[in-house]
Amino acid sequence: MTMAKQDAARRVLQGLGSDSSSIRLQSALAIGTAPDPAFIGTLVERCATEPEFFVREMLTWALTRHPAPLTVPVLVDAVRSGRGQARSQALHTLSKIGDRQAWPVLTPALLSDPDDEVARSAWRAAVVLVPDGEEHGLAVLLARQLGRGEGETQLSLSRALIALGEVMLPVLGAATTDPDPRVRAHAMATERLWHDPDAGFGFAIEEAKRVVALGGRGHGGR
Repeated sequence: MTMAKQDAARRVLQGLGSDSSSIRLQSALAIGTAPDPAFIGTLVERCATEPEFFVREMLTWALTRHPAPLTVPVLVDAVRSGRGQARSQALHTLSKIGDRQAWPVLTPALLSDPDDEVARSAWRAAVVLVPDGEEHGLAVLLARQLGRGEGETQLSLSRALIALGEVMLPVLGAATTDPDPRVRAHAMATERLWHDPDAGFGFAIEEAKRVVALGGRGHGGR
C-alpha cells in the first residue's frame, strides 16, 4: 500500500470515530465502496457502539461488501461477546450476508436470550440461515418464545414464524391451545396474520386477546 493510500485509510478509520454522524456515515460508505479486509475488525467494533441506526445500517452494508469467509468468523465472535448491541448488530449483519456457515451460533440459548433486541435479531437471522430440513425444529424453538414481551417483540416473533412457511403451522396450532393465555393469544394472532397478512398485528393481537378473555381457544391448526 502506498503512503497516500495509507493516509487515506487512516482518515477513513478516524472518520468512523468522529462526533459527526454524517462523517461516520461517509466513512462507512467509503469502506464499503472500496472493501479492504483490514477494515473488518474496526467495522464490527464500531457496530457495537454506534448510536445512530442509519450509520449502523451503513456499517452492515460495508461488511457485506467483504468476503463472507473473512467477515463471518469475526461476526460470530461478536455474537458471543456478551455485549447487547454488538451481538444484535452482528446477528443482523449475518442475516444480511446469508452464509449458513454461521448457523451453529444460533443456539437455543441465543434464541431465548433475555435481551429482547438480541433475541429479535437472532430470530430474524435464524429464519434466513436455517439449513434445509431443519425448519420444523426451528419452529419448535421459536414457538417457545410465544407470549414474550410487548408489541414489537411479539411482532418480530410472529414474522419469523410466518417466514418459515407452512412447516410452522402444526407447531403454531398446538400453541393456540396452550394453558398460558399470553401464549395462546400470540399464537392465535400469528395464525390470523398467516391467513390474512393485511390484518395488521395490532388488530390481530387485540382480537385474539378478546377471544382468550372470553374463554376461547385456538383450533390447533386449520
